[in-house]
Amino acid sequence: MTTKAKAKSAILEAVHETARDFHRLGFIEKRNMHKFDALCLDPVPDYDCEKIRALRDHLQLSQAVLAAVLNTSLSTVRKWEGGEKHPSGPSLKLLNLLDRKGLEAVL
Repeated sequence: MTTKAKAKSAILEAVHETARDFHRLGFIEKRNMHKFDALCLDPVPDYDCEKIRALRDHLQLSQAVLAAVLNTSLSTVRKWEGGEKHPSGPSLKLLNLLDRKGLEAVL
């Protein structure tokens, strides 16, 4: 996995960069690279319905625009904000990126 996220420390950043290079060269399998990711990188926080709504309000976006930015459907965003579903995978990473860096980071 070639995720570019912030490492927990400078040492873990160096370890992760080395592992990423080994993975790119074929010396580390994808499954083992996921283990290095989990060890070295800060986990992406969960976003519940209140946190998603607060983020959307802070960015002054409608549900439809947030759905377009995240490349998901309007009904999915509605279900997240209603507590019926929870974001995961790429959507969770994009929400975290929006939260940390703002709208300009994903456009």
